[in-house]
Amino acid sequence: MKLRKVLPIIALLLVVFLSNCKKDENVGINPTVTLTNPLNNAINVERNKVVAFTFSEAMDPLSINSNTFTLKQGTNVISGSIAYSGMTATFTSANTLAAATTYTATITTGAKNLSGNSLEVNTTISFTTGGTLSNLATVQLGAAGNYVILAKTAITNISTSAVTGDLGLSPAATSYITGFSLTNATGYATSAQVTGHLFAADMADPTPINLTTAVENMITAYNDAAGRPSPDFLELGTGNIGGKTLTPGLYKWTNTVTLPSDVTISGGANDVWIFQIAGNLLMSNAVNVTLIGGAQAKNIFWQVAGQATFGTTTHFEGIILSMTGITFQTGASFKGRALAQTAVVLEGNAVTIPQ
Repeated sequence: MKLRKVLPIIALLLVVFLSNCKKDENVGINPTVTLTNPLNNAINVERNKVVAFTFSEAMDPLSINSNTFTLKQGTNVISGSIAYSGMTATFTSANTLAAATTYTATITTGAKNLSGNSLEVNTTISFTTGGTLSNLATVQLGAAGNYVILAKTAITNISTSAVTGDLGLSPAATSYITGFSLTNATGYATSAQVTGHLFAADMADPTPINLTTAVENMITAYNDAAGRPSPDFLELGTGNIGGKTLTPGLYKWTNTVTLPSDVTISGGANDVWIFQIAGNLLMSNAVNVTLIGGAQAKNIFWQVAGQATFGTTTHFEGIILSMTGITFQTGASFKGRALAQTAVVLEGNAVTIPQ
């Protein structure tokens, strides 16, 4: 009888003992950092980089905070927001990181897993941003810079426009310039809608060779802009740049870029912007691009692999280098140069050449 009473007590003690052994076992397991983004000692890191640490197991989100996760430039602490999801902690800087500058990111042993075990060791990475402390070199347009509109296959004007600057079309002939009510002259044509001259490949010499050179220079400029390495900003806004203020530098997107709301381009008179866009450039109706601080349209280059389309009553500025085509919808205004490797379409637009 006594043994029968003792056995349940022994079983209970055994359960407690094994449970405590399990707890002790867990106490000895410390999480580690298994991956960082960027990698330690990385160079040419984009200036809008979100810094990330991935852990070997799930962590206590409350332990991932500004005390345990920091980004510094030298001894200066960079302000930003910290988030945790899955097994990854991220730091997003409140401001764009400086060009060609070294930063250090640290996650400390104050970060703990769900069992309360601390990170095994403090983990620090160092990385250097891309870009240059001097001005980005401009894209040389060569003879293409003689035209406010230059195209290869067609220039179509659907309704009355007002264009300031010369228009060029090659290798297509004059018949592919439509909607301007041309008056032909020797080597060029004029139109009441154009303050300047219109040129096509079938006009009198030296127009054909001049246009051939201009188109070749346009393609060279496109390739230059597309080939610039080490972007300052990569996939900014995942392609949606509406509402953003864009500082000087090299920007790169691997897909379409949209402007659903106003965009500001801020910089000095000698600053340069190059936007590398692998998809389309799409601007919503009534949206404006505004330049401030002395920024100039002639120093802003939009390299677009796809179609560039500007919605009704929009205002856009810069040099458009498009592989596919450029379309200005009704009432859109534009200050810059529209340089297309296919066609340019106008529809009651005000187009002016940058000074």
